[in-house]
Amino acid sequence: MEASSTKLNWKEKLHEIIYEADTKEGKLFDVVLLIAIIASIVLVMLESVKSFDEKYHTFLDISEWIITILFSIEYTLRIISIKKPLKYVFSFYGIIDLLSTIPKYLSFILVGSHSLVALRALRLLRVFRILKLTRYVGASNRLLIALRASKTKIAVFLFFVVIICVILGTIMYMVEGEENGFTNIPKSIYWAIVTLTTVGFGDIAPQTPLGQFIASVIMILGYGIIAIPTGIVSSEMTKSNNDIESNTQSCKSCASDDHKDKAEFCYKCGSQLNS
Repeated sequence: MEASSTKLNWKEKLHEIIYEADTKEGKLFDVVLLIAIIASIVLVMLESVKSFDEKYHTFLDISEWIITILFSIEYTLRIISIKKPLKYVFSFYGIIDLLSTIPKYLSFILVGSHSLVALRALRLLRVFRILKLTRYVGASNRLLIALRASKTKIAVFLFFVVIICVILGTIMYMVEGEENGFTNIPKSIYWAIVTLTTVGFGDIAPQTPLGQFIASVIMILGYGIIAIPTGIVSSEMTKSNNDIESNTQSCKSCASDDHKDKAEFCYKCGSQLNS
């Protein structure tokens, strides 16, 4: 019975250090983890520079293996320290943690796959929890809610934009013709998309006065189109203007975080947070 209690306390302590940012040990663990993530990304970037890699290849390779092993241990401890490991494994952070760990191992099979460790940059999202920037966590939650609420309107808008691009691309193909670079309708549609989004690569340009007039109209229209999604999302954010107070507490069962302040149960799995 005492051994079982000791084991439970050990797992709870491990969970507190790895998943929580409220304790001194937990914050230290997360800061060290962030430093390791940044160091790993820098190493991959340096390895892509041929002159630097030729000179320090052994050092870069050994350093990357050390960090990969540390991340492997950390990933294993994260699974061990929660009651429902699969909840973490298939969660957003769980998948990111796995993807940031396996590329170096895959390099034995797939040449160049170790460069995928740049995915570790996504793990830097934990900085909001580590620094206890709860007001920014709440703001990000409001933005996500607004995006979900406006996804139908944005989808309809994007469909409308695609139709406009098809029509304008076809018109430009008829006006400009092959002699001016508009060799086919798909290429003309590509030009319409590039122009409407105000990117303007310049690889295709209208030569006739009518074509230039249409291009000018499309460019001006592009600025108006950029503002529409912003207005849709802003409107939804205004509707959900109530503050979403979050904290850094992590569920011991499924590892979900960003719970509301003073919450007693996990919003995802229903487990008691302070059990």
